[in-house]
Amino acid sequence: MDDYTALLEAVGPRLRSLRAEHRTTLAQVSEATGISVSTLSRLEAGQRKPTLELLLPLAKVYGVQLDELVGAPLTGDPRVHMRPLYRYGATIVPLARNLGGLRAFKHILPVGHPAGECKQLTHEGHEWLYVLEGRLRLLLGERDIVLTAGEVAEFNTRIPHAFANAGREPVEFLSLFGPQGERLHVRARPAQG
Repeated sequence: MDDYTALLEAVGPRLRSLRAEHRTTLAQVSEATGISVSTLSRLEAGQRKPTLELLLPLAKVYGVQLDELVGAPLTGDPRVHMRPLYRYGATIVPLARNLGGLRAFKHILPVGHPAGECKQLTHEGHEWLYVLEGRLRLLLGERDIVLTAGEVAEFNTRIPHAFANAGREPVEFLSLFGPQGERLHVRARPAQG
């Protein structure tokens, strides 16, 4: 198997992973792209070869670069060209290129976000948060926690959870998410005594 065949075979699992990450159905992606549900299903299952005509609208819907979608080899430039995503009034900036394994994001929630009641969601995985600025309200199951700059939280995403701005300024925080339940550990050096 040559390198190009391997790249093409990896597109289906990437598409499935992106759809799961965006919590959308094949029907919703079909409506957004104009690509039939059966074609999308065959693409994800690796039963249809990805073409530029199919991949361009999918990259746009998922908010990723085309080279990220196909897993093109890196060009040697280590910089990650961050392209913000705008979802539900919040700004989410991907901080890593990889589509599998741990994912890193910077979130910016404006004052008053969300506009209505916080809706807690659940999904597979594990999340780690670090607040950079502002006050982040973390609803985690029955708990209602406010985190401030410099505070860290870590939780299983199967626990119902939601985020809100709890302050009078935008809140900025970093999140690391492991879709298969990877865990992160914050380690500190022992105090020199």
